[in-house]
Amino acid sequence: MLAFRQACRGLTRHSSLKQASRLQLRGFSAEAEDLVLLSRYDSGVAVLTLNRPKALNALSDGLMSALAEKLEEVDGDSSLKVAVVTGTGKAFAAGADIKEMNGRKTYSDVRNDNMLAHWTAVSSTRKPIVAAVDGFALGGGCELAMSCDIIIASEAAKFGQPEIKLGTIPGVGGTQRLIRAVGKSKAMEWILTGDMIS
Repeated sequence: MLAFRQACRGLTRHSSLKQASRLQLRGFSAEAEDLVLLSRYDSGVAVLTLNRPKALNALSDGLMSALAEKLEEVDGDSSLKVAVVTGTGKAFAAGADIKEMNGRKTYSDVRNDNMLAHWTAVSSTRKPIVAAVDGFALGGGCELAMSCDIIIASEAAKFGQPEIKLGTIPGVGGTQRLIRAVGKSKAMEWILTGDMIS
């Protein structure tokens, strides 16, 4: 616990939440195709930045696979004490990649692709994970934030489960996690209306 507190203090020394989402830009050269940027700091903090700003960091299979790989790397590095997950641009993550999902026409396509397999990486990571949310965290993005151990949200953060507007329900534990976080009545209201919370 002491190591976690020290690592969090190290994160706060890096200044505001807004700047925390830009930390990967200092001393780190990344190629444009990197879906998740990883920055390591002497304070024991690893910052993992979702890097699909044009798609509002939509959670494609490729991005979730890259996130799972980076979390496994962080988990195996004894010099790192805590991971921070954040997003580039104006969204933490705007949800699942709907275009990618629409490419799966049949039940067998969905089953064979095992599109939810990467989601266990967050909950199986042994080190604490902080979601640093600035901007939209909708649908799968909200579920990703809720699956982290701690959520730190900026004043610009907007959370929501808008799946109802697509004729479906939250699919990666959002119904259960949201109930635990805000209670049954509020969770039902937000899930059934698709309203955003700021």
